[in-house]
Amino acid sequence: MVRREEIFESIKKTCSERIMFIDGAMGTMIQREHLEENDFRADILADHHLPLKGNNDLLSLTRPDIVYKIHRLYLESGADFIETNTFSGTTIAQADYGCEHLVYDINRKSAELAKKACEDVAKETGIRRYVCGAIGPTNKTLSISPSVEKPEFRNVTFQELVSAYGQQARALLDGGADILLVETVFDSANAKAALFAIRTIFEEEEVPEVPVFLSGTIVDLSGRTLSGQTGEAFLISTRQGQATAVGLNCALGPNEMRPFVESMANYTSSFIICYPNAGLPNALGGYDEMPDTMAESIREFAERCLVNIVGGCCGTTPDHIAAIKKACDGIAPREPPKNVHEDSMMLSGLEPMLVNEFTNFVNIGERCNVAGSRRFCT
Repeated sequence: MVRREEIFESIKKTCSERIMFIDGAMGTMIQREHLEENDFRADILADHHLPLKGNNDLLSLTRPDIVYKIHRLYLESGADFIETNTFSGTTIAQADYGCEHLVYDINRKSAELAKKACEDVAKETGIRRYVCGAIGPTNKTLSISPSVEKPEFRNVTFQELVSAYGQQARALLDGGADILLVETVFDSANAKAALFAIRTIFEEEEVPEVPVFLSGTIVDLSGRTLSGQTGEAFLISTRQGQATAVGLNCALGPNEMRPFVESMANYTSSFIICYPNAGLPNALGGYDEMPDTMAESIREFAERCLVNIVGGCCGTTPDHIAAIKKACDGIAPREPPKNVHEDSMMLSGLEPMLVNEFTNFVNIGERCNVAGSRRFCT
């Protein structure tokens, strides 16, 4: 299999030598542009039958100048990685706008814009930058029913997600993405579909392999994803995806996120990526944490040797990334352990479970037999 060894080795080497930085919120910066419906249409969607304002991914096609400008601002603030403008770039997510037919173009063009920004800034600074092909969670979940009356019902299948994620990943790679970033994942089953789709592309289609980053989302201070898993259980569920970096983003501010990142770091030999929101949302849904305050909080992550890649999510701007970079420069990155619970079988449901020679009798699947469940029999 052809591999992009140079990218792998460059990222691994740099993550081992210093903390690297990922950009902040694309949506926050787009909101500052005060765009109107026509900005999301241009000529290509002038006669589209549905409203399009708010479908930010379309701007890569209709207002590429704005997307490129935002990428440059983050790169100039010190970001090593920038994310493509493709958080909702699957056919599943674009169906709400009737734009499924544009998914390939959105993703490829978004990657090309980010790549151009990286190359332009790299020429000016002499520092290599990387494009993360952003793959969001979609607006559907495999683990939770959308109907309280029908808890067994799902409005999407695993194979449908695999197909949608595969289409997006191929287009991002065609556009020049250096990394595939599966992010803001609130359901490990969705994450598995994305990772399976990516691995299938690498192994069956002979597409040159790139690093994969995986970032989950802890939805509140309970420390669990929307589907109920702890961060540690989430990592165990997805470890076969062989992600180069794993971690958390969104939903929480840095102070709230820190204990969960610290716990997850004990369950992985991958690099740790962390990009929290600018604090918790205020009463109006905005984010109030200022760049210097957020940077000081993330500096505490770094001083505890918890992270390899840091940045920001909702509410963050180039000013936040510049402050984070200034606060963390010169601090040693986390050194991933070579052996993580290698003496145990690592399992997870909603919580992690380690089985080793010292574990007492474990009763598994009592309901998964014909005596305990008539439905299982059929």
